[in-house]
Amino acid sequence: MVTAFLVLAIPTFESIGYYFEHAAGAGPAKIRYKMADAKEWREGYPPVYDPREKEYRGSLVGLAPDTEYEVELQAGAHRASVRSRTWSERFRVTKTTHLKGGVSDQTVRITEGGSAAGWHLVEPAPGSRFVSDVFNLAENNVVVEADYVILRGLELINAGVHAVLIRKGVKHVVIEDCHITGWGRVGGARVWGVVGGSDSAVYAEPGAGHLVIQRNLIESPRGGANDWESGHPSGPQGITLIDSAGGNVIRYNTIRSTEDHGFNDGIGGGSNYSFQGSPNRDSDIYGNIVSHCWDDAIESEGANRNVRIWSNYIHHTFVHVATAATAMGPLYVFRNVFGESRVSHQDRTGGMMIKTGMNYINIAGERVSTGLGYRFIFHNTALQPNGGLDVFSSHELHNAVSRNNIFYSRGRAYPRDAGEPRNDFATDLTGGYLGGGFVKSMFLQSERLEWFLAPAMNKIQWGRVESERGGKTVAITDPVVAAKNPAVDAGARLPGFNDGYTGAAPDIGAFETGLPAPRFGREAAPGFTRAAWETQR
Repeated sequence: MVTAFLVLAIPTFESIGYYFEHAAGAGPAKIRYKMADAKEWREGYPPVYDPREKEYRGSLVGLAPDTEYEVELQAGAHRASVRSRTWSERFRVTKTTHLKGGVSDQTVRITEGGSAAGWHLVEPAPGSRFVSDVFNLAENNVVVEADYVILRGLELINAGVHAVLIRKGVKHVVIEDCHITGWGRVGGARVWGVVGGSDSAVYAEPGAGHLVIQRNLIESPRGGANDWESGHPSGPQGITLIDSAGGNVIRYNTIRSTEDHGFNDGIGGGSNYSFQGSPNRDSDIYGNIVSHCWDDAIESEGANRNVRIWSNYIHHTFVHVATAATAMGPLYVFRNVFGESRVSHQDRTGGMMIKTGMNYINIAGERVSTGLGYRFIFHNTALQPNGGLDVFSSHELHNAVSRNNIFYSRGRAYPRDAGEPRNDFATDLTGGYLGGGFVKSMFLQSERLEWFLAPAMNKIQWGRVESERGGKTVAITDPVVAAKNPAVDAGARLPGFNDGYTGAAPDIGAFETGLPAPRFGREAAPGFTRAAWETQR
């Protein structure tokens, strides 16, 4: 066998993005992987070949933290392998700064960092609660100007612009278990002349990256974005990354507000139509609850090179997941739950579940497309009534693969160019007529954020149906009857994405019968414990 001449694997806690460079490509490739000390190999979802970069690439998901994996790719007669260790969830701390308990009105500036061998931890003094309330007299609660810094358990209130500002080029910052509220300027529509926008609970300047933002409660900015009745929404955001260096993990956060103090985007950034963007590359967004957004709940736009978005609960937004553009790919959007969508305070008809799109930019005098990266859209559940009107936006779309989604909608399921040769839509459950009430019957009732499939659901049996009742023949026109749930055991096999299904085939949608339910929000994080701002009063 001939070995490819460049092999790279980039891990996060639960994923590995892999890159196998091959000058010409050798046809369809196979990927397999295993824990380094295991004997049995597992099949992964096939990689894509990008002739622009002359490489095969893709992602492995659902991995265990702090575990070494062996990854092997075969394409024709070519075989190559690489080992990679996923991140540990325990950060080694060699310096700790304890912030004095009580309320401070001064910006905390962190200029001393750590290293890969030991991080600098900033947290409240033991047994105390630290509150930064700058009363709108300072732009930021915290400014991070150094690498390898952990902010833990802080309560950050009333920043004039951004609560946490991560300076340009700063890398390896962890923000965890914090409560951030009341930040930002009072905003308004761009058509009113307000051009600030994007005041954020966490704002990372260009070139920052390798950020872990986890288990935070981000809620209720001071201002609020306008809705679509007065132009493109502009206003506060939960998390904003600008032309990130990539390598980011945003997980198990609860990002919420009210309609009058709604976000522009919950998680977003820029530049959208670019080969950088947010979160750019080798990044994961999962386990979050994101709501009350007048534009995008999760905006993942730009390169999207090996970006994974899964197991998020998205509600009260216009767009659920925005992916315009996906210049490099692949982008994986899987096992998310899409709730209510609306255009404005007055118009509840809803937007789209997945925004697509592209344009052309000039690079070194060459006109280059930003829409050729692959999107893989697997096992998402869209809720009705009051969900998204359309599944996809009406923008130009290339290289989109959709499988095993519950995509009931009142509007259009697939985009107008769904037949474009490299778009591939199959094994989704779509429909819309009388969708709301009947789709609700698909799911078992639960007081939690769970949508396991019911064995049977309601459907209309069209026509005049006769039956015997009490010795008499009666006829009912278009009766409602119980029928087998069409999503149960009806999905396609997707290696690496639905292994371990319990029936004859994978279920369609985000929840697999017999397997644990996806969990959303900060309290769903493994090993979650409450921070001092919740327990110290």
